Amino acid sequence: MRVLLTAFAQDAHLNAVVPPAWALRTAGHEVRVAGQPAAVDGITRAGLTAVPVGENHRMDDVIRTVGPGMLMHHLDRDYLENRPERLSVDYLRASNAMLTATFYSQINNDSMIDELVEYARFWKPDLVLWEPFTFAGAVAAKATGAAHARLLGFPDLFANTHLTLRRRQSELPEELRDDPLEEWLAYTLDRHGAAFDPEVVTGQWSVDQMPPGVRMELGLPTVPMRYVPYNGPGPAVVPDWLRRPPRRRRVCLTLGLTIRDTEFPNAVDVDDVFASLADLDVEVVATLSEKELAQVSRVPDNTRVVDHVALLALLPSCSAIVHHGGAGTFATATAYGVPQVALGWMWDAIYRAQRIEELGAGLHLHSEGLSVEVLRDKLVRVLDEPGFRAGAQRLRRAVLSTPAPNEVVPAIEKLTARHRSGTVTR
Repeated sequence: MRVLLTAFAQDAHLNAVVPPAWALRTAGHEVRVAGQPAAVDGITRAGLTAVPVGENHRMDDVIRTVGPGMLMHHLDRDYLENRPERLSVDYLRASNAMLTATFYSQINNDSMIDELVEYARFWKPDLVLWEPFTFAGAVAAKATGAAHARLLGFPDLFANTHLTLRRRQSELPEELRDDPLEEWLAYTLDRHGAAFDPEVVTGQWSVDQMPPGVRMELGLPTVPMRYVPYNGPGPAVVPDWLRRPPRRRRVCLTLGLTIRDTEFPNAVDVDDVFASLADLDVEVVATLSEKELAQVSRVPDNTRVVDHVALLALLPSCSAIVHHGGAGTFATATAYGVPQVALGWMWDAIYRAQRIEELGAGLHLHSEGLSVEVLRDKLVRVLDEPGFRAGAQRLRRAVLSTPAPNEVVPAIEKLTARHRSGTVTR
């Protein structure tokens, strides 16, 4: 079958697409990966075939223009801790409106959607697998009759809050059921001769790469799939210093790709983090770009700074990781059973960090509460208390118990045959 995968142009989101794309390709299927021009290099360096569509999104311009207002509805801990039952319909609707106007419709700009639909009509995919923020994939599938599914690389918090909004509004009169996300998608689909249905938001099914205990159960059709670490198109080289065991316990410090590559605000003070690590008997490996390093006043003697090292090469030698809460970093650490101190501060980063703590595989420290003493105390606990290593290993076993991407391909084939409409012909 022909499979079209799509993700908007940001490496952290594109990375989750690569292992399943290769699984489908090695199973003998034709695979293409579509994204904005800025994504092409990342796609081709992963050895996959790229389809450039539309103009690059201007998310950085939006962040610079809108600033803190863009995030105002997502800095409330109750929302981020996955407790939408505490929130009013007005709050959920406002959050939905903000996300649609300043995020979803920006990363899925009209030119990207239009060219993706045009390519899908030409290539006639049987299946479109789309990164869950890249609604352009669902639009292209609806316009061409292809089956379509979301490819989840993070907990399904955003669908959960949208479904909560729909449930709450179903109790209201029709004229009060305002849903900006559905309105935007309905307008977009209409431009391409297709009608809206709720599967455009949730997919006909979802391939979920979160492990048991972290995966959110929303009652939607789901195919669990093991997360296989892929840390991006950067140089995946094992340096000399990683070819021998560390002399002391090794701690990884990383702030991830999104902060490095975008204008997204960084809530973590690296000087404070370094100060909390400086007097510990550990070897710190900090992955910081030249720009990030320029903001640091002093690098501790026990710290090695590298611009990039693949986490899949580094983490097996680590006793702990301190990180920003990002999806790829979290998932790679769980895959290797490394205890975590997660500095999540918004969106699903807090949900992941809290689940890590509840599962005994690490500790959460909200970035607003970061201080030298508090972070040091949490890291010392994670390093010294054996329960955290045991919890991280339990979570690793949960990851390994989930079917690998190649093992999931037959289920994807069956679901595609079931959901594909008769309009896909070649």
